[in-house]
Amino acid sequence: MSREAWVVVDLGFGDAGKGSVTDFLCRDRGADLVVRFNGGAQAGHNVVAPDGRHHTFSQLCAGTLAGVPGLLGPEFLLHPLGLAVEVEHLERLGVADPWGLLEVDRRARVITPYQQGAGRIREVLRGAGAHGTCGVGVGECVADSIGAADEVIRAGDLGDAAVVRARLGRQRDRKRAEIEALGGDLGLFDDAGLIDRVVDAWADVARRLRVVSGEQALARVAGADRVVFEGAQGVLLDEAWGFHPHTTWSDCTPRGALALAGDREVVRLGVIRAYGVRHGPGPFPTEDRVARAEPHNADDGWQGRFRVGALDGVLLRYAVEVCGGIDALAVTCVDRAPAGPVCDAYRAPAPPELATTSGDRVVSLVPGAYADLAHRERLGQWLRTVVPILEPADPVRFCEHATGLPVRLVSQGPRPHDKRWR
Repeated sequence: MSREAWVVVDLGFGDAGKGSVTDFLCRDRGADLVVRFNGGAQAGHNVVAPDGRHHTFSQLCAGTLAGVPGLLGPEFLLHPLGLAVEVEHLERLGVADPWGLLEVDRRARVITPYQQGAGRIREVLRGAGAHGTCGVGVGECVADSIGAADEVIRAGDLGDAAVVRARLGRQRDRKRAEIEALGGDLGLFDDAGLIDRVVDAWADVARRLRVVSGEQALARVAGADRVVFEGAQGVLLDEAWGFHPHTTWSDCTPRGALALAGDREVVRLGVIRAYGVRHGPGPFPTEDRVARAEPHNADDGWQGRFRVGALDGVLLRYAVEVCGGIDALAVTCVDRAPAGPVCDAYRAPAPPELATTSGDRVVSLVPGAYADLAHRERLGQWLRTVVPILEPADPVRFCEHATGLPVRLVSQGPRPHDKRWR
């Protein structure tokens, strides 16, 4: 069998079924390794094994139930205590040694309690203008790595008590001042014993976690014949191409995976549900109130309401374009929406700098320049005003029509045997 790589990316707002697809690819293609190349501890990748065991993968890779080892890449954002909790759940499911199935690049950034707390406080203070958050602290951690690099803690630092203590102290003092200026709750920042507890807990994780150098991580990828790159979040939430400010602090396109893939055949597999979903606030042109069974997503927690709607061909084409192209599609949850509805165009006055039209229909969006967040914010505001043109259609055939790409994989349920190649 030739050396190959599958890059799994979500072409929506997340929750398309990346974990389930990753698990299937591991089993079907005989994968040697799964690599998490973006995002971090805010992921929620649901996998149901053939025997019915279910786990929501947050930081371990979604090939774990299939026994495939995983690697957290240099851009990953690690939550050490959350990782320990996840390992405990997998052990209860019968996975013999979850720690032994995981390695992490020493450059991966570590989310601290102060980052998680500050991110939550800022979101609460935004009120009706909330951006949307998983409440894990990913955005705060990325922002600190840009603006306060001397406070950044990385996976390779976890066992160094002196480094962790010094950086947490500086971070606590700065964030306390910022939150005090905003009028937020300071209780977290005034907990005198928190740093000592964190240092001890992280040291325990460090003793179990296999941390590798950047060179070792690249060698691990290079030495695997069949690799699955497991993307996180969705392209429509991408830090550069999503509809600002309702975005994640992560590059959700295939770019990070391609940089690690090396000289092997790569298939960029775009995953999309047979209907639209969005967890939390932000524009969602085809949203409706149609109830659909959703066993693994709820309205509680920091993300808020889980929203559903029609499959949107306009947004699907936009996602494919900003990815720089996709090779094939995987359509999931076909059993829940076998006949649509779908949307291939909008009705709305279309400023030419934002969208292109065919007759009186808006058929595509204008992405704008890479760094132009103001353009994407205008796009998001405009998307709130459009009227989707809906019609019934088979979602698999519609995805091929809307994008001109082949649908290679169809999923009609959560287990591996619910998926088929076409």
